[in-house]
Amino acid sequence: MTSASKDRKDQVRLGFMTAIEIVDRTFVGGLLVTDRFGRPLEFQCTTPVKPNRTQELLYGPTLVPFILGELLGKTLLDRISVKPTLVLTSRVEMLQLRPTASLPVLFDEASSPSDSSDTATRTEVQKDQQVRFGRQTFRMHKDFLSDRAIVERIALELSDDANMHEPLQRVGEALRETMSTVAVRPRVA
Repeated sequence: MTSASKDRKDQVRLGFMTAIEIVDRTFVGGLLVTDRFGRPLEFQCTTPVKPNRTQELLYGPTLVPFILGELLGKTLLDRISVKPTLVLTSRVEMLQLRPTASLPVLFDEASSPSDSSDTATRTEVQKDQQVRFGRQTFRMHKDFLSDRAIVERIALELSDDANMHEPLQRVGEALRETMSTVAVRPRVA
């Protein structure tokens, strides 16, 4: 292996981002950045965020994608000091982060409940937006299909059988553990 190839592999940093609902439309997000082997480099989580009634009325069905993608996701990316090369998420709403981020954001469709309201959309766009990463298939943002080249280049640096679900599960578990040990005082979005 050449020195340049080794340096490039050492620079691959994977971001695993998710959000959980802790109580009554109160959300908290987390971002784990790992090396290409899945070893943690940095973890950040947000404070709990709860929309007020006026926001619920005004945002309507766009409220949760706004909170998870643009509010929590952007906060996490801005706050983290070890910047990821790309972000993998288990929440489809976090794809809304991509238009404001300078890196690919991929949604793990296998982590989505099968009764999701997103099912109809998934069947329409699946072929164009699917990209293989490790042993899983992820969905790209519909307006950033050019991310495929970046994702495929990074995927070459990983093992073909790399499990990308497991780190996403770790983030969810870390968020639940963190929230179980603190008094939840959500800030209003």
